[in-house]
Amino acid sequence: MTSTALKEPVRRTSPGAAREPRRRTGRIRRIGLPYLLLLPALLLELLVHLVPMVIGTVMSFKELTQFYIRDWGSAPWSGLGNYKVSVDFDAPVGEALLHSFFVTVGFTLLSVGLCWLIGTAAAVFMQDTFRGRGLLRALFLVPYALPVYAAVITWVFMFQHDNGLVNHVLHDQLHLTDKPSFWLIGDNSFYALLTVSVWKGWPFAFLIVMAGLQNIPKELYEAAALDGAGVWQQIRRITLPSLRPVNQVLVLVLFLWTFNDFNTPYVLFGKAAPEAADLISVHIYQASFVTWNFGTGAAMSVLLLLFLLVVTGVYLLFTVRGRRTADV
Repeated sequence: MTSTALKEPVRRTSPGAAREPRRRTGRIRRIGLPYLLLLPALLLELLVHLVPMVIGTVMSFKELTQFYIRDWGSAPWSGLGNYKVSVDFDAPVGEALLHSFFVTVGFTLLSVGLCWLIGTAAAVFMQDTFRGRGLLRALFLVPYALPVYAAVITWVFMFQHDNGLVNHVLHDQLHLTDKPSFWLIGDNSFYALLTVSVWKGWPFAFLIVMAGLQNIPKELYEAAALDGAGVWQQIRRITLPSLRPVNQVLVLVLFLWTFNDFNTPYVLFGKAAPEAADLISVHIYQASFVTWNFGTGAAMSVLLLLFLLVVTGVYLLFTVRGRRTADV
């Protein structure tokens, strides 16, 4: 028996097997790099939103008034006392909060409905090609592009009783009113706030719906026109069903933005909003920074957050079920 027969066979590894760990390492790096780049933004997001949310929740269980504002951690615990005061609708605090809630609900429904209606109508109108369409699109987006404070302050001057543009047009030129109206106080303040909110919000709906219309094939409208369908039938049978996913997200975003809107009523009316336009965001601000009862204000904020979470969850549940039913 020779020595060569006693040798063990030599195992040769293929080049592909040696490159496999390197490929896995490179794949992990490619997959993990985007998350690594998003990590600073995620940390800042948590710092900006999550930390104040946790602190506000803790404050809602404390008797935090102006006497403990310098060292709010030493404020005594009240348990659910602030929540009981907020939801006691027979007491003045709870009654005022309930009134503010109903005002906010009515204002939000009207504002979101009008924003969606005007934005959708403008987007459908802009689908046709005509001279000056690009300029008109740019003008439509001006209210959305303007800073909130600059736009709302302009409306404040327009709503002035003596020398405002609104009274000048309605009373002096069109003679629609017997006398100049007070738009920033009394019951008219609700309509003034609604006007500013719709003027500021409908361009966003117009922008989203216009983007959604680009995904609808033109062949559908051409086939419907050949079958004798009119404009309203095309909108009802083609446009609105095709825009359903876009509208579901749009309505939810508009609802959350409008329900939580603080800048518009605060700039329009100041710290003390009229009773007819007492939105819940301004009401919570007054309960916290005007009466210096930060514990009650924090409890109201937590209740508002829970309400919006429940509404959002129910809305998403029904929209998902409706989408599955439509697919079936």
